[in-house]
Amino acid sequence: MANQPLPTRVLASVNVPDTPLVTKAIALARKYLDDQGYKHIMRSWLIGQASINHLPASEKANIDEEVFAVSTILHDLGWSKSSDVTSKDKMFEVDGAIAAREFLLREGNPEEWDKHRIQLVWDSIAFHTCPIAPYKEAEVAHCNAGICTELFGIEIAKSQVGDKVRITQEEFDEIAKEYPREGLKGYLREILCGFCRDKPEATYGSFVSGFGDRFVEGYSSKGKQMVDLMEAVVTE
Repeated sequence: MANQPLPTRVLASVNVPDTPLVTKAIALARKYLDDQGYKHIMRSWLIGQASINHLPASEKANIDEEVFAVSTILHDLGWSKSSDVTSKDKMFEVDGAIAAREFLLREGNPEEWDKHRIQLVWDSIAFHTCPIAPYKEAEVAHCNAGICTELFGIEIAKSQVGDKVRITQEEFDEIAKEYPREGLKGYLREILCGFCRDKPEATYGSFVSGFGDRFVEGYSSKGKQMVDLMEAVVTE
């Protein structure tokens, strides 16, 4: 929890929280994600934590690093093929947030995991692809920043989320050595196009629809965006 020192360990040269719940979150991600998905969430966590570690002590002390860890480790449970953690009708971000909340209600100590902390995890995951995230609580913002840095690299991430990105290139490369990035681009396209094929109604209005429009035969978001609804319905 914020303002309370947590046990730590070093992973890919990054000092990270080492609590029983973080260990269980890693195991849950490993259970439900394939190798590429698992490597992505681990890189995202480590990259984000490396940036947090470079914050001034006073700023770092106000971040709940266990919330950040659980959020980032579980942020893509919605990519799973298992109906245990996914739905046929919800955005993958929402599936992941719901699965993480259920995990915390099941595995978290109720005396430690109150409604606020659980909501922070839910928001971190549900908003991790949303441009609102950088303006929310620190844990939500840093979850978004870590994922952004993992996907787009340090310089582009800095242009998007500013000084939340503090990881060095050497640290970034060390993490990528431990959890290699090879094949990431094709994997992401496969996952996102899969949503467009399997549950298109859950993709309209999100960034995922762009993958469907470009790569999935028969998919079209034309006429299904918010602008289309507003233009058709709002007549006053």
